[in-house]
Amino acid sequence: MSVIIAAAFLPADDPEKSLGFFRDALGFEVRQDVGQGTMRWITVGPPGQPETGIVLHPPAADPGVSDEERRTIAVLMAKGVYTALSLASKDLQGTFDRARAWVESSGVGEVLQEPEDQPWGVRDCSFRDPAGNLVRINQL
Repeated sequence: MSVIIAAAFLPADDPEKSLGFFRDALGFEVRQDVGQGTMRWITVGPPGQPETGIVLHPPAADPGVSDEERRTIAVLMAKGVYTALSLASKDLQGTFDRARAWVESSGVGEVLQEPEDQPWGVRDCSFRDPAGNLVRINQL
């Protein structure tokens, strides 16, 4: 039996800015872009891995989410503690440099940590994407 990760979902309150981060800063391909305005679902993924994607989606768009829950989600996203994603790269420094340059030139997102060796045995760096999601990138 073989099970893969087909899609992970990340909230994106500004689809264009989030798309820019994943496409332009990280080099992901756009696989699907449906909807319009702030009600867009954009699937991006790494080149050469068509079976794996990240769906950038409107936060709290589900009609079952109450107004109070929507406010809570917005507060957690603004604090950068709502969700996280862990990626990996064969060229961590090159990936970091490209993403940092995009963040600095666009003025959106945030560099949190330059590449460094962690006590638990990985070398990684981290960013906040334009929606506040924590994105950690490990060295393969």
